[in-house]
Amino acid sequence: MKNFNGKVLFLDRSDINTDEIIPAEYLTEIDKGTLKPHLLESLMLDSFSHISDINGKSIIITRTNFGCGSSREHAPWALEVNGINMVIGESFARIFKQNMFNCGMMAVELSSETIDGLFEQFAGSDTFLETDLDKNILIIKNGKDKNKIPFSISDFNRALVKAGGWVEYADSKY
Repeated sequence: MKNFNGKVLFLDRSDINTDEIIPAEYLTEIDKGTLKPHLLESLMLDSFSHISDINGKSIIITRTNFGCGSSREHAPWALEVNGINMVIGESFARIFKQNMFNCGMMAVELSSETIDGLFEQFAGSDTFLETDLDKNILIIKNGKDKNKIPFSISDFNRALVKAGGWVEYADSKY
């Protein structure tokens, strides 16, 4: 099972599409490692640098409809090879969300009020998140604040995450 704890990268925008997650010119790559330097290089967001802001981050907190656009496994792969195994947002494109779980990663949906509160309380500070997958609790904290946030995922997606992804799950079941 992958690690779902670590430093948080806040991306304060809705509709971040798969071309912004990993540009289409890299879709011919079959080695995940070659995707690493190109994660979010096309994302246009004030004061964001894909070169300096991603390093050391394990979790993304964002707004609505993350992963919209073209259906491609390269988008979760680019996140994974950069050590980002969890994205938290208000909503996700359906195929992107399932590709995350199929790769043993997590796409966690929270209410818009909860996401707004996380941005207000934690964005702009050095923020760390811990995940208790068995209790469905996210613990987010910075130097002065700490919140516990309940979340839910389906039993099947939980099984995929715990197995490490679809291939590992299928190997253990069939």
